[in-house]
Amino acid sequence: MQGQKIHLWGAADLRGFSTPDSTRGEGYPFALSYAIPMNPLIMAGIRNGPNQDYADEYVRVNDIINDLAERIAIEIKRRGFRAQSLAASERTDTVNLQGDFPHKTAATRSGLGWIGSNCQLVTRTHGPWIRLGTVFTDMTILCGPPVERSYCGRCTICIDACPAGALKGNAWYPGLPREDLLDVHACDSWKRKHYFQYLRGHTCGICSAVCPRGLKMLKQPTLSGRMPL
Repeated sequence: MQGQKIHLWGAADLRGFSTPDSTRGEGYPFALSYAIPMNPLIMAGIRNGPNQDYADEYVRVNDIINDLAERIAIEIKRRGFRAQSLAASERTDTVNLQGDFPHKTAATRSGLGWIGSNCQLVTRTHGPWIRLGTVFTDMTILCGPPVERSYCGRCTICIDACPAGALKGNAWYPGLPREDLLDVHACDSWKRKHYFQYLRGHTCGICSAVCPRGLKMLKQPTLSGRMPL
């Protein structure tokens, strides 16, 4: 992973922002947010459900994210500032089915994208075919303007494709409760019942795979096997 480049990143101003029942990131005024793309061919291949290639890619990209987060945190500390990395896909609250802090919150406040109707971060360049990393810090950094509205418009493709019927179709805005976008328990129950063999049922990906903004990646002229990161 040495030499891994980050092509989509930004910084979020977290001052005055808090997440209920979360101590991760507490006391850190800023966060670096970055996105690592998934393989477009693999993502396009799970429109009818996940497979082993997707499970392997999910793990591969998460490993990259975690490695980068640790290295970024070490570099920030070397410069005399505090830093704390946030693990990818770490579920610490088994009741509410969530982690310590939403990567998507740092990403929207960094200007990387918006929360789509599929309850995933949607970027203009890669759609939702990405995974996110976050590093908290007290180092003063120039922050991008946050995204404060959804750009999904009237598109309902992901909502119609969700086999669990878990997506509610409301337009996202900052502060909208997750429950107004997604029935997380219906989503989780379906994944466990039907896709348990892939990452122990914690992943599905259909709502991301069918997103038109992600499918545009297939039109990349350099697409051949694995897209370069």
